[in-house]
Amino acid sequence: MENKQFSKQAIFITCSCNCLEKFIVRKTEMKLVSKLLVAATTLTLGFATVDAKSASAAILNYAFTVDSPVTKGSGFFSFDDSTFSNDYNPEASIQSLSFKFDGDSTVYTEQDDANYPDFPLVFPTTSLTGQTYFALDYQFDDKANPISYEIIGEDFTIFSKTSPDAELISGTVSYRQVPEPTPLVGTLFVCSLGWMMKRKVVSMKKVKI
Repeated sequence: MENKQFSKQAIFITCSCNCLEKFIVRKTEMKLVSKLLVAATTLTLGFATVDAKSASAAILNYAFTVDSPVTKGSGFFSFDDSTFSNDYNPEASIQSLSFKFDGDSTVYTEQDDANYPDFPLVFPTTSLTGQTYFALDYQFDDKANPISYEIIGEDFTIFSKTSPDAELISGTVSYRQVPEPTPLVGTLFVCSLGWMMKRKVVSMKKVKI
């Protein structure tokens, strides 16, 4: 009788231990999932805050290229579209600009404009094809030769500083908006965090049960 009673107690203790282990694993899993949700929510809210700040800043970035019979070049500029004037022809100041002719190491910036700091400016306009975009009003001197360059909208002009009667050279300017980068790294981090937490829960189940 004593052996049977001892056997029943051993079985009861074993079952109790197994139930306790499963209960602990389940509670641990719930805590891990809860922590994961909190972390993911925090990161999501953080990215939403960053995006909201970026949207309120209203900073637009544009790339532009110059093409003429004698030279070509490309550059970038940025501006805050919330700073446009209330004039009939609204315009805004350039925040930053860089431009370089092909095959030339010289970089021209907004400070090279002949009328800096009042210029260069950016203004909204419409192309011949009906496309609305933002364009430049930018004039700067060549740093090695007595010639000047002028960009107004889609028109690019080269003229001599020493010979006003010299023939003008005309070209064209094209613009393209540069999109803002998305928080891809943060999104991948959230997904990776979820994957690692899931692996941890599965591993704990294998060890405990």
